[in-house]
Amino acid sequence: MSKNLPRELIADTAIVHDRLAPQRTVVDRTFELPRPLYVATVGLYLGFLAVMATGLSTPGLAIPMAIFAIFIVAGFGLPLVWTRLAPESGQRNLRWTELKRRGIATHTGRVNARDASVQVLILPVLIFCWGLTVVTIVGSVTG
Repeated sequence: MSKNLPRELIADTAIVHDRLAPQRTVVDRTFELPRPLYVATVGLYLGFLAVMATGLSTPGLAIPMAIFAIFIVAGFGLPLVWTRLAPESGQRNLRWTELKRRGIATHTGRVNARDASVQVLILPVLIFCWGLTVVTIVGSVTG
């Protein structure tokens, strides 16, 4: 609920400064994980598209596959650009050695490098394997 406060009450209790002190805000724009995990994720998604494009090659799928590839590259490229907008912040992605030594904090607690890698890569690996399975089934049915 809001309450109407008279100006006199606010003027008596407020601390008024003539000018504000400049404050520098440090923003962590990194996603903390090592670069090879991002490269592997993009590679697996693009690999899925490559498997589907070669296994189900029809002229009608050329444009949708190209659009999907552009979306994947843009989906990972835009955050890459975003992390480089403020290089003076001093933040950077973790290196493999740091991830192995310290682990990474998640919502459910701290996890080690192996568990973090599994969490990041499980969906892309499953999607890639799903693509291989679909192409294999289509090849065995039609071939």
